[in-house]
Amino acid sequence: MAKNYIIEHMEEGMHDWCKLEYEHMVSVIGPDHVYFTALTPSTLAAMPPSLAKAQCYTEDILTMADRIPHEKVCLLDPSSPNVLSPEDADTYDFFLFGGILGDDPPRDRTGELRKLGFATRHLGSVQMTTDTAVNVTRRVIEGKTPLDQIPFIDHPEIKLRKKETVTMPFRYIALPPKTESASEEGSETKKAKKPKKPEPLLPPGMIELLIKDNDEAIDQF
Repeated sequence: MAKNYIIEHMEEGMHDWCKLEYEHMVSVIGPDHVYFTALTPSTLAAMPPSLAKAQCYTEDILTMADRIPHEKVCLLDPSSPNVLSPEDADTYDFFLFGGILGDDPPRDRTGELRKLGFATRHLGSVQMTTDTAVNVTRRVIEGKTPLDQIPFIDHPEIKLRKKETVTMPFRYIALPPKTESASEEGSETKKAKKPKKPEPLLPPGMIELLIKDNDEAIDQF
């Protein structure tokens, strides 16, 4: 049975990074099962079509008890004493996330939701982006994969250009490593396969945005 994923938007407006992460969630989960709550009227009015097709509300989670029973809500909270497990699918139908970009270091802004009294679970000790947390939760709850069996890559170094990289201060789902052909030394015909490092699962368009932001930062100097 498909579950529902609630993003309580905790920032004014929606910048490019946030938009990419939210679009990634909708593409993976499907718009019928993604809820964006606590949107300001101006943020709701400016929602791009890719996000407006999801369940979008200006109401916050606390005032939606008639549609979202609070006893069926689980808050994903790094401070929770309990890890999310496949068995939680038997108890909860809604999984709640703070819709904010991760700060480095974290500022515990999920604490604003923690005060509301929902049941909580955690996804490990390393901070994830919001779209990664949603994707991981879906794999645990709907895919029945225990958290310790999901492959991760922490703080990956992302190649932007030939001699330009950036290190991301988050945990991501690791994609299966690819292989590349490499000529063996002293042989023109024989090929060998050498493994590549795992790559992080990023939202489509994220590398292009990283390049753009990096170029703008350089221009400021």
